[in-house]
Amino acid sequence: MDREFLIDLFADFGPVAIRKMFSGYGISADGINFALSLRAGLFFRADEMTIPDYEAEGSKPFQYSTRAKTVLVNSYWELPARLFDDSAELAQWARAALAAAQRAKVKKRPKAKKAVKKPANQPAKKVAKPAKAAKKVGKKSPARERATRRA
Repeated sequence: MDREFLIDLFADFGPVAIRKMFSGYGISADGINFALSLRAGLFFRADEMTIPDYEAEGSKPFQYSTRAKTVLVNSYWELPARLFDDSAELAQWARAALAAAQRAKVKKRPKAKKAVKKPANQPAKKVAKPAKAAKKVGKKSPARERATRRA
C-alpha cells in the first residue's frame, strides 16, 4: 500500500501521520501509533477489549519470522478485508485501535522516581584512587630471558 492510498483510506477517520517504518508505514494520530501498513497487510492496534472483534471477523495477529522462530505480536491484528470497501466502518475500527493504543500508553507510563536522600555524615564525592603504574613495554621478565638463552 502506498502513502496516497493510506491517506484516502483514513479520510473518514481524520488526519493521520504516515511515517516509514520497517518495510512499510507506521500510522499515527495525535502522536500515538495505532496502525502498521506492511507487505503482509494493514494491522490495527488491539487489546483485550478489541481482540474479540478481530477474532469474530476471522483476523489473525501480526507475526513475523526470524531465523530461529516465528514471533506472534498479539497487540496488532490484521484489518478485516471487507473494511477496505467501507470507509465509515473502517473509521470506527481505527478509533477503537487508537483507543487501544492510548490505553496501552497509560499502562506503560513509568512510575515517578523517589528522591534518594544522602546521609549527612558521608562525603558527597568519593576520592578516586591513583592509577597503577603501567608495565614497561619491550623488557622481558628474567624467567623469559633464561628460557630464550637455553634454546
